[in-house]
Amino acid sequence: MDPWLLALLVSGASGLMTALGSSVVLIGWQPSQRHTNILLGFAAGVMLAAAFFSLIVPALEVAGDLYGDGIIPPLMAVTGILAGALLIAFIDKTVPHEHFVKGAEGPINSRLSRLWLFIIAITIHNIPEGLAVGITAAGKDWDATVAIASGIGLQNVPEGLAVSLALLALNYSRFKAFLIGALTGVVEPLGGLLGGIFVGLTEWLLPWGLLVSAGAMIYVISHEIIPETHREGEHSKASGGLMVGLVIMLFLDVWLG
Repeated sequence: MDPWLLALLVSGASGLMTALGSSVVLIGWQPSQRHTNILLGFAAGVMLAAAFFSLIVPALEVAGDLYGDGIIPPLMAVTGILAGALLIAFIDKTVPHEHFVKGAEGPINSRLSRLWLFIIAITIHNIPEGLAVGITAAGKDWDATVAIASGIGLQNVPEGLAVSLALLALNYSRFKAFLIGALTGVVEPLGGLLGGIFVGLTEWLLPWGLLVSAGAMIYVISHEIIPETHREGEHSKASGGLMVGLVIMLFLDVWLG
């Protein structure tokens, strides 16, 4: 199977888990703020473990095979991780969007409705996730692909739920909140496709793609997810969710990898 097609299919499967999380609003159950913070903390833990164990470590292994055990692999790691973080920071500063708690960021654009600002924020969030899954799949390491796709899929469930709940708070109907929340996952297979095409060009791009994706994910965790959960005195519960998510993703990576 072509790398780009495999990347598209696997990232599409993980992106569908966003719709699963969004579907909770259709049954009328609405978790408390405490439970929502725990779920988002869980998502952050999964992403954090995936960034290190499913992206950075494999990238260093590939770089070591390509360039040996000298200074090049660690220099690549430092450069790639910082480049990924700077990329998301640049997008965050230049594209108008709005977070659920922190409010509007980026250039002020009154022509954009709050709905579109929310969608843009989630799109920024999901780009590195899709890239990570797509790049790993295109590398044809099936065990690593299963691990990271499972982990990203798991964290997409609370993420989709959080989006739909926020839209309910803006007085959207349950169906519309579900539909929009589910559609935010569409960007992941698009990111996966780009990642697959990127890696398919040449083998030496694989470690760079993994490292840039890892840096982008770590920046999103620190800049967006953790601040969203550490509010209203829920620090310990959100941190507990993060630790559970981290160890589950670690278990999946070691078991499947």
